[in-house]
Amino acid sequence: MSLQSLYDEALGSHKRGDLGTAERLYREVLAAAPASFVARHMLGVLRAQAGAPEEALELIGTALAQKPDAPDALLNYANVLRGLGRLDEAVAAYGRALALKPDYAAARAGRAEALNSRGNALRAAGQFAQALASYDQALADAPGYADALNNRGVALWSMGRFDEALAALDAALAAKPGYVEAHYNRGNVLRDMLRLEDAKESFDRAIALDDGFVPAYHNKGFCALLEGDFKTGLPLYEWRKKASPPIEAREFAQPLWTGKEEIKGKTLLLYAEQGLGDTIQFYRFVAPLLARGANVILSAQDNLLGLLQSAGPKVRLIGAQAMPPGFDYHVPLASLPLALGITRETIPVPVPYLAAEPQRVARWGQRIGTEGFKIGISWQGARGGITSRAMPLACFAGIAKLEGVRLISLQKGFGSEQSLPGLESLGDDFDSGPQAFLDSAAVMENLDLVITLDSALAHLAGALNRPVWVALKQVPDWRWFLGSDASPWYPSMTLFRQTQDGDWAGVFASMQARLQTRMAR
Repeated sequence: MSLQSLYDEALGSHKRGDLGTAERLYREVLAAAPASFVARHMLGVLRAQAGAPEEALELIGTALAQKPDAPDALLNYANVLRGLGRLDEAVAAYGRALALKPDYAAARAGRAEALNSRGNALRAAGQFAQALASYDQALADAPGYADALNNRGVALWSMGRFDEALAALDAALAAKPGYVEAHYNRGNVLRDMLRLEDAKESFDRAIALDDGFVPAYHNKGFCALLEGDFKTGLPLYEWRKKASPPIEAREFAQPLWTGKEEIKGKTLLLYAEQGLGDTIQFYRFVAPLLARGANVILSAQDNLLGLLQSAGPKVRLIGAQAMPPGFDYHVPLASLPLALGITRETIPVPVPYLAAEPQRVARWGQRIGTEGFKIGISWQGARGGITSRAMPLACFAGIAKLEGVRLISLQKGFGSEQSLPGLESLGDDFDSGPQAFLDSAAVMENLDLVITLDSALAHLAGALNRPVWVALKQVPDWRWFLGSDASPWYPSMTLFRQTQDGDWAGVFASMQARLQTRMAR
């Protein structure tokens, strides 16, 4: 068989989805002709499809060293870079492909695909305006291009331009009515417009088209939970375990505890999932398990073990990667509300259920002093994408000017580079050790108030039963529900909500007015 015939057979197998045969044949071609550009390029494409992006990048990169101006190879190289999260390099590679010879640029369908892919890389990098421009260029070449319309809608959503996002997604669905992702994205936009029933309908349409589309179940659950409907929302929340990758991927030979099994005298392994704030929030569900007579082991984030040592009631704590001793059942922390049959009205509130170390409280009390009305503040959580929780430190400027107020920074990491006149720093040694929040908890015991955004610090202050005000987006995370300024999770907490998306000024004006009234008494 000639090399060309061998390559043609490999390509045919590849197109049919027989990746094993195709890979073997591509490698046979390369063994006989190591300089074969097409075999090396297509083997790289195959390895990317097979989940080996690093190998794919090396193969396609080597092919491009032979033919630097091969547009398809450049596009595939860029796609692999984007999948690896090397977004700046991906954007540059898309740019190189788009700047190639005029006959390629004139191929409008190919150009539109490249522009759409470049937009996706820009959007993943958080460069939403540039991504939008790339999608618009793609649509200029291919006006009915459903993928570009869908991605344009997501970019507009990320920019808070909800009406325009909805129009783009409707256009995508007009071009491709069975477009599962567009129905799902439409649901996300409608949710953030607080059109929750319409959002759930869009999620249902996505599910009707693909009953295994995990994000639609998950986000429909968020809508129900946001409304306080635990009966509907909590079972849907369990779909997080089927995400790719799953939010909590632990598997054990022992069965999952669903709430139906008798646990008196049994050992139950709990394990933390998601963030530190989630662990602090859901620790409250240990008490009902102990009340049922269970022995409880909790596997938690290693840097939270020091703080949880103070928690009540006591359980056996182990690190996240520690091998658990023998147990009878297991369950992730965030599945306990479902297993226990919790409703919004029956959320257990055993506050305080965390405590600061007395010696640490005394030490920070000496450093902070007793002068003034002491407010600890935090303004940014983990950064990244649509779900980032952040507000400018400048939002606190009005509060900082109130007579007698002292603002003390509780911020660590991202956001700490911002400055505000009069803001007090707790120094480089504040929570500088391997354990999280030990100093934060002690400092909070010396403060009159904590003001923070939705973050782990909000949960810490609530679990300590310290006065805390939380600034929330117009559509917050589900656990803060809608409407009320009180939290059923934490009696000491007051919620301040945006009335318009992005309007932090209104939130802080309300806080400032309440502080002025409080301090005038």
